[in-house]
Amino acid sequence: MVYVADNALIIQSDRSVLLEVHSPRAEAAREAIAPFAELVKSPEHIHTYQISPLSIWNARAAGMPVADMIAALREHAKYPMPDAVAQEIEALGSRYGLTVIEREGDCLLLKMADQPLAELLSRNESVAKFLGDRRSALVFEVNAGDRGVLKQALLGAGYPAEDLAGYVEGDALSIELRSVSQSGQPFSLRDYQKEAAEVFYQAGSVRGGSGVIVLPCGAGKTMVGMAAIAAVQENTLVLTSSLTSVRQWRRELLDKTTLPPEAIAEYSGETKQTGPITLATYQILSYHDHKTGDFPHFQLFSARSWGLIIYDEVHLLPAPIFRITAELQARRRLGLTATLIREDGKEGDVFALIGPKRYDVPWRELEGRGFIAAAECTEIRVPQDSDRQMEYALAEKRQQFRIAAENPRKAEVVMSLLQQQAGHRILIIGEYLDQLKHLAELTNLPIVTGKTSQRDRDQLYEQFRAGTVAGLILSRVGNFALDLPDADVLIQVSGKYGSRQEEAQRLGRVLRPKADGRSAQFFTLVSFRTCEEDFARHRQLFLAEQGYSYHIQVLDS
Repeated sequence: MVYVADNALIIQSDRSVLLEVHSPRAEAAREAIAPFAELVKSPEHIHTYQISPLSIWNARAAGMPVADMIAALREHAKYPMPDAVAQEIEALGSRYGLTVIEREGDCLLLKMADQPLAELLSRNESVAKFLGDRRSALVFEVNAGDRGVLKQALLGAGYPAEDLAGYVEGDALSIELRSVSQSGQPFSLRDYQKEAAEVFYQAGSVRGGSGVIVLPCGAGKTMVGMAAIAAVQENTLVLTSSLTSVRQWRRELLDKTTLPPEAIAEYSGETKQTGPITLATYQILSYHDHKTGDFPHFQLFSARSWGLIIYDEVHLLPAPIFRITAELQARRRLGLTATLIREDGKEGDVFALIGPKRYDVPWRELEGRGFIAAAECTEIRVPQDSDRQMEYALAEKRQQFRIAAENPRKAEVVMSLLQQQAGHRILIIGEYLDQLKHLAELTNLPIVTGKTSQRDRDQLYEQFRAGTVAGLILSRVGNFALDLPDADVLIQVSGKYGSRQEEAQRLGRVLRPKADGRSAQFFTLVSFRTCEEDFARHRQLFLAEQGYSYHIQVLDS
């Protein structure tokens, strides 16, 4: 067996790939496999990648030949690559592009690579219902409105389509990025932001214009979105997770682009306007009339001739909007996210309907370059008193998590941390309102919940940014799209079961780089000897995958 000591990869027959971090060729190996292998976990010494059908098809959609994937693995392998792995990559990779969607005038055509495949797919129950007249042995007409659902069906059948049907032109929009922001600060895109926008747009070719950009919280995904709008130069609909995020998009667009205020409209529960740039929330769009079952606000998608639709926090895209997104395949589509993990497992739908992953950068790489803050993560295990522990032991299983999460002794720990971290900019975040209200009374810090008016939220966030409020207590409304760059300490008192997605988003609240280079502190309070410990382990998986480690601190009873 050939052994190459300096090589960094150990390739296993289950298509997992181990990267030895301390190998002299580790960085070169990482760059070589990143386009087609998904990082699964990255603790201190050995990082694990997984090669999956979706990861291979993402790479093929980005233009990477199968031969280059196999060559990259062989070049960096410490031991010979199992033949079965090369064969599986070849088999899966060669499937991409065997079906191609093209446009001919007003008609769409699905072209198959050969007749056996055409017969196989035309008899596939999920695919066949979207095929129209058969023009030839290998070509089927397709209803333009079925473009998205056909792509979903083909992905499910294992033959993802290469979509070359192009896009309709939206109404023109004149927009440029400023070199000096309205606030007077120099502004330019970071190299990775510029590259991400270019990889998405691909100079306007049919091979670009749809896909997902994956960047850590605090890395400036909004800047990538603005660069994409500036490249497309057409009316744009931006969908995001909250009204707070809508306001942040508006603030950034006005500060860093040449758009006048009247060009940016808000479509929300408070106001329903449209403009060349329209900002809307998933919440308003997914509202439906329970009597009729209709989604009355879906009309926004046809209210203007959109040239680009941006899905911010695409991992949160509600299932109903997937349905309408399937009908929007003629529009350019950009997804922005810190993680493609979806708690509902619909990563394949994101691939089919929004587009393949076009670009990502590891969290720790941007940390090393100073673009996001370093973070120290600590889990503090807090005992319950004997009465509370007995209550927990006797409770029904579904009640045990909440009893543990609302452990009253966590309040003592919060007060102690506030003393230790005095002078820092602190966020306290949790799941249960009674717990948070109690903490607000103890700490005398303002609280923001779903019932806090948007006006009051905006005012409190601005006071925090200005330094007149030293800390905030946040319900789950603090999980997403909060622009509080000076926050450097987060205390998590409770969470939503084992959600890795939520853990990543919450850490992201304190990852904006600090002017003085200080690290962020992320404290998680977990009740000792309860199911909350088990859920916490699952939540931490995503951060472990990104290279963060938790220090465990167990308090005395």
